[in-house]
Amino acid sequence: MTTICYVGLGANLADPERQIDWALQALDRLPASTLEATAPRYRSRAIGPQPQPDYLNTVARLRTALEPLALLRELQALEAARGRVRGVRWGPRPLDLDILLYGDVRLSLPELTIPHPRMAQRNFVLAPLLDLDPQLRLPDGAAIAELLARTGRDGIVRVCFRGTP
Repeated sequence: MTTICYVGLGANLADPERQIDWALQALDRLPASTLEATAPRYRSRAIGPQPQPDYLNTVARLRTALEPLALLRELQALEAARGRVRGVRWGPRPLDLDILLYGDVRLSLPELTIPHPRMAQRNFVLAPLLDLDPQLRLPDGAAIAELLARTGRDGIVRVCFRGTP
């Protein structure tokens, strides 16, 4: 059995465009998983300790047979492969991969919360989610379109690279 999940991707160090490209290819090679779609990319101001470079963000729709914790371990291994060192919360990083949604699952564990606990306040997550699926809703029924309307689009800019829309 497979589940549709949404993975947030972000990078603000070591050529963020290249980091995102690499991560998308790596997601498509995960065991028991298929990358179904990728949203346009957005540039956003960094949240957290300043100064740091702006982020490049997108969201991927992944069909996977991996359980949530197994998927989390795979994503963390990809981050580590690109030089991610966990330390300063919301600090700069070459690659950040977050499970945003995993089907209709609600999960609250010390190492993983689904839906992602802050996604409803982050326009750099909501805008690409809306691009992928304008009808998408959180497990509690909240519409992504309504959440984005509340948060607004201040501070994010859709960007294009090498022929991407």
